[in-house]
Amino acid sequence: MSERTAARLRRGLAGRSRRIVDSAAFTTTVFCLIAANAALMGVETYSGVVDEWRNVLGTAELLFLVAFTVEILLRVAAHTDRPKDFFRDPWNVFDLLVITLAFLPFARENATVLRLLRLARVLRAARFLPQLQIVIVAVGKSLPGTLSFLLVGALLLYVYAMVGWVFFADDDPEHYGSLGRAVVTLFLLITLDGLGDAVRAGLEVSRWTILYFASFVLLGSFVLVNLLIGVVINSLEEACELEAPAHQPPRQPSTSDSGRLHQRIAAARPRTTSHLIEETCPSTASYRTACGSS
Repeated sequence: MSERTAARLRRGLAGRSRRIVDSAAFTTTVFCLIAANAALMGVETYSGVVDEWRNVLGTAELLFLVAFTVEILLRVAAHTDRPKDFFRDPWNVFDLLVITLAFLPFARENATVLRLLRLARVLRAARFLPQLQIVIVAVGKSLPGTLSFLLVGALLLYVYAMVGWVFFADDDPEHYGSLGRAVVTLFLLITLDGLGDAVRAGLEVSRWTILYFASFVLLGSFVLVNLLIGVVINSLEEACELEAPAHQPPRQPSTSDSGRLHQRIAAARPRTTSHLIEETCPSTASYRTACGSS
């Protein structure tokens, strides 16, 4: 078989597979399979059902694995004419990894790993939900800003935990007896959980402790939380801008745009020498004669 014939066969296989993969029926079917697989995993958490329907559940799991294997094979076949494009899509790599690991011996023999792989199949539903994809991309883009937020939050907790240990270790050792206990107590105060009890206990030590709790709540519960929200919203906007061109059809020029384009082309055409002389020479008769003679 010549190379040209092989290339023609690859293009034909890729075209037929691509029509199947890109069809609405295929997308709906795969999404329903993922939802049914998630429901099956939920049913398996009930020991009574598992004991009674063990063989049926095992057969259903095998059928799901076969169906998802066929799906990923079709996606691979749709890229036989351009294999590199298959691996440029992170979702294709994720799907291939999840399905391939399910056939490896260590995964089949380890119940915990197998359950995690089956749970990963549920995450594949995100590829069929564009809005969820945007959220996932936004979460990924927010990681650098989130790390900075965590560093600032850790520094804030450390400083206030040390101050709390200095002032409250003797009077409230249960909550401030050590650095670790003080950090846990303050971390809960960020959520405003038990703030009233903490303030009342502090007032029994000194009325100036109100400044300690007020400043911590202001910085931890309001400034830091709003900073995190700002990072996430900014990343969400960037993700929307990145995903929008992929989901918008190319804009076709309208008839009015075409008409305006022709008018601009006509206006930009070079004019005759006589027209240029008439426009550039002054309006008086003497200058007209001079320009005409020149």
